[in-house]
Amino acid sequence: MKIAILYGGRSGEHEVSLASAASVVHNLKANHKVTLIGITKAGSWRLQPDSVAEAAQNGSAALELKESGPEVLVAPGDGLRVHGIHGQSRLSIEIVFPVLHGTFGEDGTVQGLLECAGLPYVGADVEGSALGMDKEAAKNLWRLAGIPVVPSLTVDSSDYASSEALKNQAEAAFGWPMFIKPSRTGSSVGTSRVASPAGWEAAIKEALSFDTVAIVEPFIQAREIECSVIGNESPRAFEPGEVAPTHEFYDYEAKYIDPDGARLIIPAPIDADVRTGIKDLAIRAYKTLGLQGMARVDLFLDKSNGSVYVNEVNTIPGFTSISMFPKMCEADGLAYPELLDELIALGMARHTKRNNLKYERS
Repeated sequence: MKIAILYGGRSGEHEVSLASAASVVHNLKANHKVTLIGITKAGSWRLQPDSVAEAAQNGSAALELKESGPEVLVAPGDGLRVHGIHGQSRLSIEIVFPVLHGTFGEDGTVQGLLECAGLPYVGADVEGSALGMDKEAAKNLWRLAGIPVVPSLTVDSSDYASSEALKNQAEAAFGWPMFIKPSRTGSSVGTSRVASPAGWEAAIKEALSFDTVAIVEPFIQAREIECSVIGNESPRAFEPGEVAPTHEFYDYEAKYIDPDGARLIIPAPIDADVRTGIKDLAIRAYKTLGLQGMARVDLFLDKSNGSVYVNEVNTIPGFTSISMFPKMCEADGLAYPELLDELIALGMARHTKRNNLKYERS
């Protein structure tokens, strides 16, 4: 198929996307034709030369992103266009694979553009992407569905007047330590573990510098379990894995910078009945948010009493050579190249189904 891969992006996870996209290109089967579109940190879409894709196909290092390439424009109802010195030309694309992490990529914005352009794409749709990115909205829906989540308090920047009152409320509800994080970021960007009242103000300001809403949660002595889920109407969950961080928590540095930041254990060393319960819970969480295509569902397994909580979902999970999402699929029998083909097929199936809907009265 003719596949356009979007990577980079206007996000704090820009560099992670370069590594993820390189692995995707490297693992796509040779019968696919790849077109790379790099999105700069300023948000400009740039067509990349074939040499960038060829370098990734021959290795697995992070992709280059050449900012001097021709500009790519989204044409509502008419796909993607390349704007160069000789005017505009239409890109011949059958499906788009957004390998974008975080804001302006995983939050429904790019998915909305692709819907307007009439292009099939891999992964969750606009609504699912937005809900998956918004931790507050996701928690509220999971609570309504009876899915166990960690209790939390919400801090809205427009209502944030009394830091002292809110700190006292959180302290009374959760005690110390606690976690403070933006509602709509990924990869633990802007997240802080606050051990005492002295760290409260700085952590709130840090979270609200990345989003207008912050989430405050209690610290739970828990094992971090992850579960890959793929599918549209009938999703399936794969063998869960466990993240054992060597840092204070599984922060951005532990995930992407420190090579010894965490041990990834696949399969997770848990009892069979717990494993089954986690897979069932991951599918329920996935379906409750209306997700399609793929997601990595992150859960907590309480060390004190064995309770399981859904923490969050990642609708465009990491695709690097060491990322949990493809590794969990592979451990359960779905190799990386076949995983990519299945995700592409799911994107095409959704697009075909939606094209058969009526959008005006006859």
